[in-house]
Amino acid sequence: MTNAVRLALLVISLCVFCSERPVSAQTPTRMGPASDEVIKKAFAAVQADINSFKAHRSYIYAMGMKNPHLWEQYETWMKAYPDNVNIPIAIGKVYYMAAMPQPKDFLLKAAALAPDSASVWYMLAEDANMAARNDLFQEYIGKAATADPSNVNYAFGYLKSLEPGNRDHYERMVFDFANRFRTDERGAQALFGLGLQKTDLEKQRQLFEMLRELYPPEKFGATVLAMTHLTDIYLQTNPEKALLLAEEMGGEGDWKNRKQAAETLIAVENLERDQKYPEALTKLEEVKLPRVNFTNDIILLKKASLLENTGNVESAYDSLAARFAKLPTDAVFQALQFYGKKMGKEKDQVDQDIQLLRAKAATPAYPFELGTYTTSDSLKMDALKGKVILLTIWFPGCAPCREEFPHFQQVVDIFKGDSLVYLGINALPSQDGFVLPFMKNTGYSFIPLRGSFAYTQQHFGVNGAPENFLIDKNGNIIFKNFRIDSSNHRTLELMISSLLEKGR
Repeated sequence: MTNAVRLALLVISLCVFCSERPVSAQTPTRMGPASDEVIKKAFAAVQADINSFKAHRSYIYAMGMKNPHLWEQYETWMKAYPDNVNIPIAIGKVYYMAAMPQPKDFLLKAAALAPDSASVWYMLAEDANMAARNDLFQEYIGKAATADPSNVNYAFGYLKSLEPGNRDHYERMVFDFANRFRTDERGAQALFGLGLQKTDLEKQRQLFEMLRELYPPEKFGATVLAMTHLTDIYLQTNPEKALLLAEEMGGEGDWKNRKQAAETLIAVENLERDQKYPEALTKLEEVKLPRVNFTNDIILLKKASLLENTGNVESAYDSLAARFAKLPTDAVFQALQFYGKKMGKEKDQVDQDIQLLRAKAATPAYPFELGTYTTSDSLKMDALKGKVILLTIWFPGCAPCREEFPHFQQVVDIFKGDSLVYLGINALPSQDGFVLPFMKNTGYSFIPLRGSFAYTQQHFGVNGAPENFLIDKNGNIIFKNFRIDSSNHRTLELMISSLLEKGR
């Protein structure tokens, strides 16, 4: 399975809001003021129609969104029209759409004037979510759902707000939600998300089979995604079922590859049964899994087994070593040790082989010097020499980043007291105002650094988030292009341990 895709699919299916504000809208049109003539014209348009959101937006952009005189003007208008809810909604919504931290006070005033406005509570909820105020998020999204009980997005948001609480209660609420919204995509997404969170393959299979029955894949996109997982589970446990499901899903595109993989694995099993190992190995080479797959290491481990049975233990060992050097798992290491012993290699020799492979692939990390949010000082990478660095590229509104952080933290906590430094470069400066509230309210231990996507593109070769790197004590990037979720904490633990020289 490719970890990057696992998390990407998780976020696609589980985003709380599928937000009204697109990523492109997160960068405000103008921070500083326009010309006096443009401002006067925009001001006159608002005066002429105080209820026009379009006029308000033009005026706000003309004034500049960080202009304190703008806020003074809106205070003046709100005093002049104390019962007009459209004024605080207008400025609150513009800031909300720009993903800036200013809308709360204005939206709270709007909520006081129109307490039954679901859309206002919705914007307040997402604003609270950006700052990781989970208590306020639950309160506000709950009010949105109460004000408009027919809105499935509000109900879904409230459901997600319950996730950090009692696990059994949350699962019951997911099933209730799925039954309540049997004809809506969100119902399928709720069950899909619950399945993704299961680390036990059998429990995951059961949930995806239930999803398939309740929400047919021909009608629901989340079920189509779930069927990729279910097919890949079958590839590991029952290739005949994988073949039937792949055929049912149409057999085109990636499904064609999955169908071919299932057919090939069935043929390989038959050849193995007849002890025709060279033929089975040749047949296995025909498997071309999709780039997005969830088969873990089944093909690799099967290949290693067949190589052993053909007398080529060294090739089995080499293929496993190459994988473990990039993406370590216990299953691969156990097989690696097994074949290593057959070659007369002890654990220390296996570790040396892995270290050599990693050293060959290592690249120097850019010697960054970036400002911090918690002090007025900057942090230099050179000052961290002798420490292992876990570096993530993120920004406060990045949903996959937020999905990943709890998993990072659980692993990082294992290494408290060790020479591990956890850093996060915020790549979206327009969301600077959310960084410190986010850190305070989540309790995550990474040091937030000031950056931009231009900076990360130039010096780290990435222009998206999240992107993760593990840098060794000498400043070399050893691991990159990895994602961590509930199913693979151990992989990150193995990576960090190897760089701290604690185990493999």
